[in-house]
Formats: sequence, C-alpha cells, structure tokens
Amino acid sequence: ETFVDLGTASGGVEEEKVRASGKTRDDDGEMLSFVVFGASGDLAKKKIYPALFALYYEGRLPKNFMIYGYARSSMTTEEFRNKIAESLTCRIDWSKAGESDCAAKSEEFFARCVYVPGQYDQAKDFKALDALMCENERAVSSVKRVFYLSIPPSIFVPVAQNAARECQSKTGDTRVIVEKPFGRDLTSSRELTAALAQDLSEEQTYRIDHYLGKELIENLTVMRFSNIMFQPLWNRNYIRNVQINFSENFGTEGRGGYFDNYGIIRDIMQNHLLQILALFAMEEPASLDAEDIRNEKVKVIRCMRPIEMDNVALGQYKGRETDGKKYPAYLDDETVPKGSLCPTFAAMALFIDNARWDGVPFLLKAGKALHKRQAEIRVQFRHAPGNLYGERQGRVEHVTNELVIRIQPDEAIYLRINNKVPGLGQRLDQTILDLQYKNAYGQVELPDAYERLILDVINGDKRLFIRNDELEAAWKLFTPLLDKIEEQKIAPELYPYGSRGPIGAHYLASRFNVRWGDTE
Repeated sequence: ETFVDLGTASGGVEEEKVRASGKTRDDDGEMLSFVVFGASGDLAKKKIYPALFALYYEGRLPKNFMIYGYARSSMTTEEFRNKIAESLTCRIDWSKAGESDCAAKSEEFFARCVYVPGQYDQAKDFKALDALMCENERAVSSVKRVFYLSIPPSIFVPVAQNAARECQSKTGDTRVIVEKPFGRDLTSSRELTAALAQDLSEEQTYRIDHYLGKELIENLTVMRFSNIMFQPLWNRNYIRNVQINFSENFGTEGRGGYFDNYGIIRDIMQNHLLQILALFAMEEPASLDAEDIRNEKVKVIRCMRPIEMDNVALGQYKGRETDGKKYPAYLDDETVPKGSLCPTFAAMALFIDNARWDGVPFLLKAGKALHKRQAEIRVQFRHAPGNLYGERQGRVEHVTNELVIRIQPDEAIYLRINNKVPGLGQRLDQTILDLQYKNAYGQVELPDAYERLILDVINGDKRLFIRNDELEAAWKLFTPLLDKIEEQKIAPELYPYGSRGPIGAHYLASRFNVRWGDTE
C-alpha cells in the first residue's frame, strides 16, 4: 500500500477504492501530522481523540503519524494522556485489529500523542510547534498536516492564521478543519470566510458538520440513487410532505450562556437540518465527486423560498415537577441572561421552488428538553387515487404510505404500507416493513460520525463538508428571519420540560394539513 494525496486526484478509480474501503494508503516516506487546537476541551476529549484512536485501532491511519494536542492549559504530555485516556474505548472489530490487546493498542497510540502548551495569538508559540513537528518529521520525505480547530469561534481567525503562516507543511498538503458555528449571520459568516481565505485556500478548508457523518445520512444518497423503486416517487406528484425532526430530552445543562448567543435555529436548523434537507432534495449528481454533489446541494438551497414568519413557531422550555423530580426552566440556568427570549425550540415550513418540489412543504422541527432524544426524516406520501377502499380506511394520515429514516438512536429505515388483516372480511391495517440496523447488521459497530469525517479529511474527500458558496446560500436564507425575530423581540411560546413542544408547532403543521409523525 502507498499513502497518496487523494485530494489531488479527485474522482479517480484508485481513490474511489480507498474511499470504499475506508482506509488510507501509506509508505515509509510519507507521514501524517495531526494537530488538535483546543486539545484540553470537551470536544477533543469526548469526540476527536476517541475517533482518532478508533481509526488507529482499525488500521485506518497511515503507518507514520503523530498527534499533537495544543491548548493554553499548562500540563505535561503525561498528564494530558491520562486525561484523554478516560474517554478512549476499544469498541473495535478484533479480527481487524489482529487480536491485539486493548491496553497494548492504547499505549501504542499514546506513544504517538504529545501535548504542546501555548497561546493562540502568539506566533512564537506556533513556531515552536512547527519546530517540534519538523523534528519528528525529519526522517520522511513528504508530510501531510491536518489542523483541527476545536476552539471557540472568537479565536478561529488568529489560530487559523498563525497555523497557516507558521505551521504549513513544506513537503505536502495542509488541511484545516473548522467546527461550527460558521458565523451567526450572513455578515459575520462572510467576515470569517474572508479572514480564513487570507491564508488558506478553499481547497484546504474543511467546514465540518458532524451530522453529515452519521451512517443514515451517508446512506441517504445510496438509498435514493441506487434503488429504482424510489426514483419515480421522489417528487411533488407522490410526496405530500417531508418532515425533518430533531429532539433532545435534556436542556442546556450549564451551556446556556453559549447557547443564548445562537439559539436553536442557528445551532441546529441552519446547519444540520438544512444540510439533511439539501441531500434529500437534490438532483442526481453527475458523479460521486465532492464538487458534483456539493453543486447539487447548493442549487437546492438557492431555490428555497424566503422563510415567512407566519410559517415559523418558536418555543422555550419552562420548569416542570413530576414524580417528585424537578426539571429546571431555560431561564433557571445561571449562565442565561435574565428574561432571555432565546428560542430553545423552533418549527418551520420551507418550500423549494423548482419543478421537482413545487408546493411540497418541508417541515423542520428542532428542540431541547422534549419528551425523547431522536432525529429522523419522515416522508409522507399522497393517498392512493380513487376510493376503492375508502369506506374501510380512516383519516388520510392513517392510510397513506410513510417512509421513515431514523438517524438516531437505534438507526433504522422503515416503510408503512396498507395491508389486509388476516381472516374473513376486508379489514385493512397498516404494517411496517422494518430495517433495524442492529438486527440486520448486528455484529457491525457503527462508526462515530467524527471517525468518518476525520478519515475523509485525511483522504482529501470533501463530499461531506460545506463549501463556501453553500454556506453563503444558507445564511442568505436564514439571516432575514433571524433579524426579524431579534429586532421585533418575538417572544417564544413556553412549553413544559419533557413535553412534545409548544402547541404552536401543531397549529403550524395543521395549516398544511399535516400531523407531526414523531409525536406518536
């Protein structure tokens, strides 16, 4: 095997084989240096290092690699290793790992991890980091460097600029992973994009949305474009509405100060749910090349009708006491400003003004402190024409077909169909054709989204990352709505912690003759 730069040969046959296998390629003359900025934070501890360890455990990282943790916290490499060790797990296929002992693999991994303390705005500290990397890279002829910005958005620019100016690879590619939020409106997003572009090309910039790395989202295009049964149905003639629902059964839990600056629309809808919608609704791309896929996603977002305030419902959770347990209100969070009108719930109807989707409501819903944790796509089809079984069927939503793609938890795809109840007579019922991933692929451990996305960055595959024009189109769609909500100080409707959300969301759905499917 050879470790090559897949980013310079996008779409080639050999590169597609590597992508399909989930592996990288390497030889003794090439190396990966992976730097995690903000290495002492929760995201690095809970997601990034466990993902890197899982990739190493399964043999997905190149043979020669080093991982550098960089943060302001003062600690030794040994102290840092002990900190991240708490979150590393060996949930790996033992046959692929060569029956290796978990503890031994952990020690091998830690031997490749070092910690470098430093300030984010001091060029001399980045030069020291570069000197350390060069020292470890001196035995190889080509080095690929990946920088992961696991840091607050307020310091994205100085860190990206210092890293680009002082730490870029001299003998290979440099790639930078940027976490959301990518600004908080169109203006700030443009400023961030322009600042990053001073020292980094668009080809080097990977805007990560971890939701696009989830297994069921990755499978969405496969299901659509490789199954002929769905192709003729995927349009306004057969689909009555599409629902994309995201719910969490917990509140801000001490993160209210951060959350209050963004709110549920910026935090979930403008990125995660809009990205899912674009993948769902896009036309078939010319190929699986990253640019072809992202071209089609941008077209969908640009075709969306401006969002009307009448098509939006906002909510904020209030306290509740049940079975002797007290659940706090959003405003009870000490980090939240008193009297905040920040929505913790939003539902809205979006429309795509093109030939395929004209008139079909896309209903998006996201909220915190709801009755369950779940994310799913629901496709509700139109009722069968004619009235052959009309007297044996009830309300429309009870008898129309429905395709459900459950993203989390308990990943599944199921289809509701009408069926005759066994026995005498002609009584009809709905039956579910169910693909439960844990049953169908019981022995396969689904990779975490961060594993897939980090591996894609290493391999130079940008299919699941957001391009600058895509980000621009998304903010153009949402910024006028956000400005109106904040300028008019629109008060969210209160809903109890652990409920199904505000009543206004159900009134919104009823305007389009729709019932939310996830409230069953």
